[in-house]
Amino acid sequence: MNEKKRPKEEEEKPASAGAEAPDRDLEKLRQELDRVRQEKDELFTRLQRIYADYANFQKRVPKNIADTVAYEREKLIKSFLPVLDNFDRTLREAHSAQTIDAVVTGVEIIYNQMLNILKQHGVEQIQTLNEKFDPERHEAMLGRQEPDKENDIVLEEFQKGYTLDGRVLRPSRVAVNKVQALAPSTEGSEKQPEEQTRPSKEESSASGTDAAEAPSERQSNTE
Repeated sequence: MNEKKRPKEEEEKPASAGAEAPDRDLEKLRQELDRVRQEKDELFTRLQRIYADYANFQKRVPKNIADTVAYEREKLIKSFLPVLDNFDRTLREAHSAQTIDAVVTGVEIIYNQMLNILKQHGVEQIQTLNEKFDPERHEAMLGRQEPDKENDIVLEEFQKGYTLDGRVLRPSRVAVNKVQALAPSTEGSEKQPEEQTRPSKEESSASGTDAAEAPSERQSNTE
């Protein structure tokens, strides 16, 4: 009797082991699903936080730009206030000045002070006199002829030009030396009168024959 019961018990053990395997796989899948859901929730929360920060950033940027512009403008205006003070002082002293030299000296001081302030903000004057003409920085108003100087040299400055951090704000208006351009036309005009007054070979030979015939005609008339 005992021997007959043993095979049945042995048959039941493999069946229960096979049923436990799907349960373990299902539990692993549930754990993996929970982990993925947790990661999704964390990513969604992080995305919401980033979106909120970006929205706040968009609100702050225009205000920061406006504040920066206002601060820079205020700083620029304050830098020119000492110049206005010197102008005011010079004008008050000009009425009691005994000579014009004192007024001129005061104006020169203010002018140099203005240039120094502009230089602090990146503004500089363009060099022109005796410099090679540069169409990027100079505007030619007229050409002159000075043979003792190099061609395309700036001879005179009519209006000063300025640059801001190396970029041209306004070109200088200048007069440029144009020796090579003007020389051929002047030489041609000088040679032209000589060519007009100089007789050709045919004209000179014709005038010689006329002069020789004139005495013979006078001689025949006297006869």
